[in-house]
Amino acid sequence: MYVRSVTARVLLLATAWSAVALVVIALVISALYTKSSERAFTDLLRAQLYNVVNSITIGEDNSLAGNPQLGDLRFSQPETGWYWIVEPLGTFAATPLSSSSLGTSNIKVPSILNVPFNNRYERFYQATDAYGNRVLVAETEVVLDAEGRAARFRVTGNLNVVDEDVQGFTRSLYIALVVFGLGSLVVNGLAILFGLRPLDEARRALEKVRRGEAERLAGEFPREVQSLTVEMNALIDSNRRIVERARMQVGNLAHSLKTPLAVLLNEARLIDKDHGGVVRSQAEAMQSQVQSYLNRARIAAQRESMLARTEADAVLERLVRVMRRLNPDKTFELTASQPGLALGMEQQDVEETVGNLLENAARHAKSGVWLTVQPALAPEGVDPVRRNWIEIAVEDDGPGLNPDEIKEALKRGRRLDESKPGTGLGLSIVGEISSEYQGKFHLTRGRRGGLRAVLTLPGITKETA
Repeated sequence: MYVRSVTARVLLLATAWSAVALVVIALVISALYTKSSERAFTDLLRAQLYNVVNSITIGEDNSLAGNPQLGDLRFSQPETGWYWIVEPLGTFAATPLSSSSLGTSNIKVPSILNVPFNNRYERFYQATDAYGNRVLVAETEVVLDAEGRAARFRVTGNLNVVDEDVQGFTRSLYIALVVFGLGSLVVNGLAILFGLRPLDEARRALEKVRRGEAERLAGEFPREVQSLTVEMNALIDSNRRIVERARMQVGNLAHSLKTPLAVLLNEARLIDKDHGGVVRSQAEAMQSQVQSYLNRARIAAQRESMLARTEADAVLERLVRVMRRLNPDKTFELTASQPGLALGMEQQDVEETVGNLLENAARHAKSGVWLTVQPALAPEGVDPVRRNWIEIAVEDDGPGLNPDEIKEALKRGRRLDESKPGTGLGLSIVGEISSEYQGKFHLTRGRRGGLRAVLTLPGITKETA
């Protein structure tokens, strides 16, 4: 059944997860404790085994002699499952020795093929004594003197000790986890109720914006809710900027058309063959201005569209080929650190931005221009989750610019080198287009001494890549 309450959903999921987690934790801890107890039990038997080995010698009458003191009364109490046994091997015909707890019974010895010795010449196996006790046997064989007489040494321990220890620990563990789980449910419920309160505050702030009582979502919100309020405020600001941009673009368009239209009106009075060229050039200028502002409007409308896609490799390779033909005296190198990168931009905008940078670099380069493409981090202040970002860098080996000259070069219409052809609008156009796509454009001095122009542009969104 669909649960409409966020609080109920979170509480249900938290309860289910806590229950599963506690069960898994109980099983894992119990298994680890069981292995640890078994390992400790084995180590205890090994220590007792070598205590017996160190206590047994061959007496003057060629018999086994010794009285191991293991410090445990269970080796002297009957039917406990705790025994030690020393048996002669081969031609050594001595009387076996054993603890008083074993009495007249014995423990069956499996063959070496079934239970082989390890690299320390020890072996461990389970057996059942004459009294029905399940025991773990630690066994080794030792040569006792220079004549090669040897004996088999065995020490056993009752496995019920391990089972009882593990069962007691498991009971205590389950009780503790149940108490902890119930307490966690209460704490989780209170924490969820308290933690979701900021959502109600955000809802009330949004209602104020809708009613016109506020322009933005205001208030102190937790980090998780803050991102939502930031996006909502960004959406409100974006709508406001769209209106302001539309007004500004209309004004710019009108201002840009004013002078060409005036010239056309004046020349129209005196139209003839000579003046026809002037009329034509001014008409072309007017068309260029109109197209420029229409492009800006198109970019503003499509910069968040997931349909805009341009394959970086194909476009950049085509631009480099054109530049090589136009500048045969200079080399142009294209390096892509990762093939198949796609820009979330219209192709003509990519060609205009990168083309302007290549043209500018070729104009000032001494011998070559280097174009590199690689993945990049999101520009500061831009959500890094929604998009991939791509860095395109154009570097030349020309004279370069100092920091003050870089600031001047980015201003619209400024030209630092009047000896070279150009309008001074190229870098400004690059900056405007990258800004419209929420990208970043900056100039630095390259490692070859010339200018290095770096564009950080949006790639295809991760949801559609």
